[in-house]
This record gives sequence, structure tokens and C-alpha cells, in this order.
Amino acid sequence: MAQINPSILSADFARLAEEAKAVEGADWLHVDVMDNHFVPNLTLGVPIVEALGKATDTPLDCHLMIEDPDRWAPSYVEAGAGSVTFHVEAAAAPVRLAREIRAKGARASMALKPATPIEPYEDLLPELDMLLIMTVEPGFGGQAFLDIMLPKIRRTRELIGKHGLELWLQVDGGVSSTTIERCAEAGADVFVAGSAVYGAEDPAAAVRGLRAQAEAVTAAAPWACGH
Repeated sequence: MAQINPSILSADFARLAEEAKAVEGADWLHVDVMDNHFVPNLTLGVPIVEALGKATDTPLDCHLMIEDPDRWAPSYVEAGAGSVTFHVEAAAAPVRLAREIRAKGARASMALKPATPIEPYEDLLPELDMLLIMTVEPGFGGQAFLDIMLPKIRRTRELIGKHGLELWLQVDGGVSSTTIERCAEAGADVFVAGSAVYGAEDPAAAVRGLRAQAEAVTAAAPWACGH
């Protein structure tokens, strides 16, 4: 089943509690954490995640675009995140970190920047609950979707199938009504959407529309047979 995770990076930061409520039909609320070191932008941190967790029943999916996630990621689980994503490019010990996130009670997810190939990390996949393929360069919302990531999504889906894993495959960056079907056909089943949701007149309706589009494609996709 396709999951839609609205990104609060595209929401009104002065009204985060209301913006979270506006998408309560979503599967997860995607929270972009940036430190102005790993990426050239600064967003929010642990106190905001903690506050958001109290303001919404939608589980929080925290994407850490930060240096030294080995040190900081566990505190996001403690703050209430149900899923924590670290970048493999920044992690010193990704297996140990994934196991620590899981041990603290959250889903462990690993992200790859556009230029980072999946193949070197094939053996790590069983340690994860989700893999995130960035379909734009991380750092800013509203960027155009990179079509050149579609083959990487396909290869990742093939590796997941090869190992018989129940691993979610998430895409983030430029996901909209015009790109989500291509992502679903390639093998993604979790979709982060920012401006496509929060830029819509009715964000909740936008979530439902995106989910319906993705599920229609997934139902006919060869990779999803028996998924």
C-alpha cells in the first residue's frame, strides 16, 4: 500500500500544529532536520520534534540531514519520532546506528543522496526498515524531480526483492501528481511530498489524491505482485 508523508518543510513554520492537523489523513508527517553543515540550510531540531509529537496523532518520520547522526539520531527517537532516517554519507557506523534506533523503539531508515549508489550497501539492507532515495539534492524544498534517479529506484527494488525483505522504499524530492506515478512504477512505496501537499488549497485532499495515483500504478506494477 502506498504511503504519503507530507513534508513540513513546505508548511508554515509559524503554524506547525495547525499545519500538522491539516494533513491528519496522511500516513506519516515528514520532518526535515538540517544543521547547515551536512546541507546548506538550517531548519529545526529536537525541541520542535517533541512539540510536534504532542500536537498531532500522525506519527513523525524524521529525516536527519545532519553531520554526526551516530551521536544525534537516538535523541530524535527519545523526542517521539516513530521513524528516524540518517544519511549513510554522514554516518560513521551505519549498522550500529540502525540497531540503536531500532532498540529504542523506532523504525530505522537510511538515506542516499542522488550521487550515492545503492550497490555498496546491499548487505546493510536487512538492518533497515526503510531506505530513502533522494530524488533532489538535499537541503531545500521545492526543487525539480530528478528523473535520472528512476533507474536507481528500480535497482533498489530489485535488491529488496532479491533478499525477500519487508523494506519500505521512500522517495523524497519533487514528488507531485506529475511524478509520483513514475516513482511508484519504479518501485517506491513511500512518498514524501512537500509543496504538492502544502501548496494545495486542500492539503488533506492532496494527500488522498497522491495516494490514489500511487496505488493505481502499484496495483499493476510487476514488482508489487505478492508485495
